[in-house]
Order: sequence, then C-alpha cells, then structure tokens
Amino acid sequence: MTQTLDKMDEFERLLEESFSKSYSVADIVEGTVLKKENEGYLVSVKGAKTEAFLPNKEISTSAENAETLEVGDEREFYVLKEENDEDNMVLSLKRLAYAQAWAQLNDAKVQGDTILAKVVSIVKGGVLVDVADLKGFIPSSQLRTGTPFDGLIDTKIEVKVLEADPKKNKLILSQRQAVAEQRDQVVDNILSELEEGQVVKGEVVRIADFGAFVDINGIDGLLPISEISWSRIKHPSDVISLGDTIEVKIIKIDNELKRISLSLKRMGEDPWQQIEGQFEEGQIISGTVNKVTGFGAFINIFPGVEALLPVSEMSNENVNPFNEFKVGDSVEVLIKKFTPQEHRIALSIKDMNKDAE
Repeated sequence: MTQTLDKMDEFERLLEESFSKSYSVADIVEGTVLKKENEGYLVSVKGAKTEAFLPNKEISTSAENAETLEVGDEREFYVLKEENDEDNMVLSLKRLAYAQAWAQLNDAKVQGDTILAKVVSIVKGGVLVDVADLKGFIPSSQLRTGTPFDGLIDTKIEVKVLEADPKKNKLILSQRQAVAEQRDQVVDNILSELEEGQVVKGEVVRIADFGAFVDINGIDGLLPISEISWSRIKHPSDVISLGDTIEVKIIKIDNELKRISLSLKRMGEDPWQQIEGQFEEGQIISGTVNKVTGFGAFINIFPGVEALLPVSEMSNENVNPFNEFKVGDSVEVLIKKFTPQEHRIALSIKDMNKDAE
C-alpha cells in the first residue's frame, strides 16, 4: 500500500513538471493578475510552479505613462528574475515596454520609417529627446538647424533612426534625414506654386557665416548674407535668429537644381533709389568708416549705402589705410563718381584737398 502511494506521489510530481515551464530572464510570459499587495501584485504565470511577483516600481516607465492594473487582467510580462526553489519569479511591465520600444525602433531603422521625438533638453553636441519611453540623442550635425536653440525644447519633431542598440542603451536619431525625405516628396509641387518676386513667410531653420536657410512651405530657401540688410553686417545672427518667422522676397527659383534664393533687404525700400537727387559728383559729404581693408575704406554715407574710398584717393603720398582710419571714425570726403543705378559711389580725400589748395 505504501509503495502504491509513493508511486502516485511520484506520478503527480512528474505530471506537474510536465506541464510546468522554465523561464529565463528577458523572456516574455503570459500571466493573470491575482491579487494586489502593498508593494506590488501577485501574478499567475502560465507554466510557472509558483505565483510570480510584480513590484510597483516595475509597473510604469514614467508618471506620464502610468499603468493601471486590475485583478483578473491578462497580459504579457517581462521576466526580471527567474523562479527558483527559494524565490518566486519577478516580473516587470516597465522592461516589457522598453523591450517593445527597442523592437519598434529597430523596425523603423530597417524599414526607414519616420517617427516622432520630443526634444527635452540641449546638451553638449546636440539635443536629448524622448521616443517611445526611451531617451535618444540627435547630434547637432543631424539637426535641421545645424545648431540647437531654446525654441526646440518641448517641441515634437520628425526623425529617422540612425542607430538603435538596446545592449548599449544607444539611440541616435536624425532630423535632417527626415526633412530631406519630406523635401524630395513635395519639392516639385511647392516650386510650381512659387514665383520670383513673390513675398512669402518662412521660419529661419539654419544660420551659417554665408547666410541663412528659411523654410518656405517645406523647402529650405537660401537667404545670402548680402541679401539680409542694405547695411554691412558681420554675421546673419546680427539681424535674425533661429526660429524667427520672417517675410522675404523670392529673387530666384532654380527648378533644375530645386533651389530658392531669398531676400530680406528687398522687403524695404532700396536706399540707393532714395539717394538719387540728394548727392552729386563734386559734393563734399560726411560719413562714418564701416570697414578698413588693404585697398581702401568703406564709408557709410546714408543708411544702407556704403561708398569706397580707395587707398589711391586717400592722399598724394603712399599711405597705409589701417594707419589712417579706424572703424567708427567720422570723415569728410568728396564724391568723385556717382552712379546709384549701379550701386556705386567712388570717394576721394586727395581731390578734396586739391580743390582746397
């Protein structure tokens, strides 16, 4: 009789083991929420020998994405700790969300999909973003603007996945690639709706030494530094900033190269037209030195109008312009040649002194 009972116990043990499964860390398992406790939830996992435990801290990835659980809920869980003879299996919903997010990002990388990212902060070399409960990094070189600026924070931007490595917790993204793809898709339609001389509104999306790029309905138009102001400026940022919305005039459309050239200064009146009739050759006027070079000095004689005083017209003797003038100096000069239609005025001090003699 005793042997029969022992055999039955052994049979029941073997039967139970045949239906049980052995799970490892990182496995995804199905389970049912059984009971809520102070520090978490008890969960029945299919195939597990004992009840598993889901700690409160492993439920949600953040307060914004808080999970709600009810007794009886059936769902998938991530195995955080294996079941053994001494401890129950420990589960995580937070790690499951992370695993699913990494899988989705890898799919987006493989398929070349565009995804949304929220800019959360500016850091050295780029910006940090939130993407599907994960932190990602966009290098400055992969930003549309080329340089981070405060106006980006808390905005949602479209990006492409360059690298997604969950083992290294490394997520690198590119806004520039996403913008380029969109541009290629719509550029022909947008160009057909634009014409030279048209006034349009756009956002300053990038600034460089040679000018700025302005987003015009999805196309980046070039605003050269020479077309920003009638007055001489050292850098585009002297007048405009990243994120500014400005009105500009389209001065050239190149349909073959898919390029637009813009002007900000032509939104105002041409100062060269204003000075016609105000000046004449032989007239002595006052001006301010704007720039000194080896071949001469540029003198501001009217808002937005510069005239050249060549080194050969400074004196009858050989002189060094840098020794004669400094930026900001006030000078009296003679108008030697006046052709406003060509935006040219030649000045002389030498001839002015000759007339005085």
